[in-house]
Amino acid sequence: MTDLEQKELMVKLGRSFYERGYTVGGAGNLSVRLDDNRVLVTPTGSSLGRLRAERLSVLDLNGNLLEGDKPSKESVFHLAMYKKNPACKAIVHLHSTYLTALSCLDGLNPNNAVRAFTPYYVMRVGKMQVIPYYRPGSPKIAEELGNRALTGKAFLLANHGVVVTGTDLSDAADNAEELEETAKLFFILQGQKIRYLTDEEVKDLENRGK
Repeated sequence: MTDLEQKELMVKLGRSFYERGYTVGGAGNLSVRLDDNRVLVTPTGSSLGRLRAERLSVLDLNGNLLEGDKPSKESVFHLAMYKKNPACKAIVHLHSTYLTALSCLDGLNPNNAVRAFTPYYVMRVGKMQVIPYYRPGSPKIAEELGNRALTGKAFLLANHGVVVTGTDLSDAADNAEELEETAKLFFILQGQKIRYLTDEEVKDLENRGK
């Protein structure tokens, strides 16, 4: 895709997230690799529902602004993940309702916040590690995500929201949407006897994805 096509797709997906209630106000941010040394990211304070292609931020991997408006303060963790994992091509960070609610629960398994009960959770992200709470914009978030960038596709930031990666921006968006639906089902099923997938069933799904 050309730079312009990537920008137009980011605007389109941001508006879609906003219109469906996955984000409100200026919450959340998106990014995608343009090439080996440039990243497109949403500007600071911008609403995902009102992005403008010509104002999107283009950075190099060292965080230098090459084009557009000042980037989101959370762009540092996007860059940390891109530097550590070349296979990561796009990142979606949302404060969507059910995933954020999940992030506020105490006692989550730090290795996997949600035990698999649908095949789609396994096929899309496999697991979702929990990052300890740090204030938004803290360099500790970038440090944590950079250190774990090779270990998973999705990360739940405690008391904050979710960070989801993908092979491109559309794939990252699809992964984020599947995770939000999984979190929604998790809360709907509270108080019910859940049939979780067995270890064998999870391994079968993982093997089919290889």
